[in-house]
Amino acid sequence: MTPQTASAEPRIRRGPVRPNERALAPDLARGAMLLFIALANSAGYFLASAPGIETDPRGFERFYNFFMIEFIHARAFPLFAIMFGYGLVQLARRQAEAGATPAQVRRVLLRRNGWLFVFGIAHGVLLYSGDFLGAYGLIGVAFTLLLLQRSDKVHRFAPWYLAVGGLYLLVLAAVVVVGFKAGDAAIPVSPFPSVEAGTYLASVGERLAEWPVHTATLLAMILMVWVGAWAGRRRFLEEPERHLPLLRWTAFGGLAVAVAAGLPMALVSGGFLHVDEGSAAAMKLLYEVSGFFGGVGYAAVFGLLAHVLSRRPAGRWVTAVSALGQRSLSGYLFQSVAWLVLATPFFLGLDERVGSPLLVSQACALAVWALTVWAAYLAQRRGYRGPAETLLRRLTYGRRR
Repeated sequence: MTPQTASAEPRIRRGPVRPNERALAPDLARGAMLLFIALANSAGYFLASAPGIETDPRGFERFYNFFMIEFIHARAFPLFAIMFGYGLVQLARRQAEAGATPAQVRRVLLRRNGWLFVFGIAHGVLLYSGDFLGAYGLIGVAFTLLLLQRSDKVHRFAPWYLAVGGLYLLVLAAVVVVGFKAGDAAIPVSPFPSVEAGTYLASVGERLAEWPVHTATLLAMILMVWVGAWAGRRRFLEEPERHLPLLRWTAFGGLAVAVAAGLPMALVSGGFLHVDEGSAAAMKLLYEVSGFFGGVGYAAVFGLLAHVLSRRPAGRWVTAVSALGQRSLSGYLFQSVAWLVLATPFFLGLDERVGSPLLVSQACALAVWALTVWAAYLAQRRGYRGPAETLLRRLTYGRRR
């Protein structure tokens, strides 16, 4: 992954994208997406479970569990995957428009995604085993080699994943209805041992075991990334005014499917419905699979929102959230540092000092996200890129001469 010199590849674009070249929707989606990621990951860290929900909810926690299952958990990371695929196409297009050959474009993306995988290893082992960067690095390499420069005849098959997923959801819904049995099963969550480790070194040891398994389970998301790339090839978020009817139907349909399919698990997680273990497992699978439709719906919502906002001068909050979207890698990594410091027993251990770890985790998530929005806004005003983006760019392209 040694970068090529400027003289060897004189036509590869190395400079940052100028402000007048950026479309609002992708940056706005990435910046807002980090709020969803913060809400989901902080809950997982504070509650040491996946998904991060209170397993013995009381009072307001019951309603918040319901909200998290319906709108955040298993809905945030599909949006992440879609935007990653969209970004692959954006980067390839910018390189091609700058005069790079297809082979040069391919080498740039392979280097970038190779280093992203390295970032994922460091992030997953040192900070948070629920890392997505490693999987996206591998997916990005595979996508670049197999799909990126294929014709529209190949890429037109990507949306059919939605149809297949819809049929699968119908089958799962039928299984839930036919196999429904009342009972007293616990809310189905998976343990998160690294978060409960007594020392930092012990947590690293746990993450060494957790991260590879988690990363392997995410590789199937190449299909979600492909859908995002298909949307990027058609500039759905960069030119939303050309696709308004489709964006409206996608926003409504995607979120409606996610909410409807997530409802049984949401009722169980809130303690409003009590079922046996078999029914609980089926409901959890139904809600997880439906998350992709939620991600598609959210992406369309941001496209519509950007269309409305583009008709008026951008306010400070829109500019700030979009600035975070341009520095989303730095924002994502900073969040993991924050959860490590705030939630683990060998640092502040706030989860053991408060009455409701769930609600405190969400307060911390909002505070951390707001801090990154503010920092990104200041960085943009001063013309600074995010530190992680700067490092990744330097590793990908080498030093500019």
